[in-house]
Amino acid sequence: MSPGEFQAAIGADAATMARLTAYAELLAKWQARINLIGPDTLPDLWHRHMLDSAQLLPLLPPGAKRLADLGSGAGFPGLVLAILGAPDVHLVESDARKAAFLREAARLTAAPVTVHVARAEALAPLAADVVTARALAPLGKLLGWAAPHLAPGGVCLFLKGKGSEDELTEARKEWIITCDRAASRTDPAGVILQLREVCRGRP
Repeated sequence: MSPGEFQAAIGADAATMARLTAYAELLAKWQARINLIGPDTLPDLWHRHMLDSAQLLPLLPPGAKRLADLGSGAGFPGLVLAILGAPDVHLVESDARKAAFLREAARLTAAPVTVHVARAEALAPLAADVVTARALAPLGKLLGWAAPHLAPGGVCLFLKGKGSEDELTEARKEWIITCDRAASRTDPAGVILQLREVCRGRP
C-alpha cells in the first residue's frame, strides 16, 4: 500500500498525511538502530502498521476524552490515532529506547500525547475512556493490565489475530466482559475486539 492508497482508504487530509509521512520516515531511520517493528514489515508499513492502527478511529466512542495505549512500541496504534485526532493519548511503553523514539515522533508530528516509560501494571490509573493494545499479550493477561486504567463506561479496543476466540474463552474464566467484534481491514484472520463492562470475576 502506498501513502496515496492509505490516504484514500481513510480519507485523511494533506496536512495529516504530511505528519504521518514524517513519522514513517523517522521510523525508518530509527529502525536501523533499534528494532521498532519486524524488519520484514517495513516495506509494507502503510498497510501493515498505519492502516491497521487507523482502522480503530471510527470505533472510538463519541465524546471519548482520553485514550491509553498499552505497550505502544513504535506507536501503533496509539501515536497514529493521536495524529488522526484522538484526544489526550497516553502511550505506555516500558522500553526506554522505544519511549525515546515515541517522544521524538510526537515532537516531530506535534501529536497530543503523553509518553509513560513504565509497565502498565506499575502505572497509576489513567482513567481512560478507551484502552488500546496491539500484539501485546494474551487477552486474559491484557485485561489485567488494562482494567485499572479504564474509566467507568470505558471500552477496550484490542487488535487480535486468528486465536482471538480461544483467548476470549480462556479470559472468560476470570473476567466478565461484553464483547463485540469488528473485522480487520488488514488481516483476513484478524479481528478488533471491543470489550465493555470489564469486570474481574467468574460469571
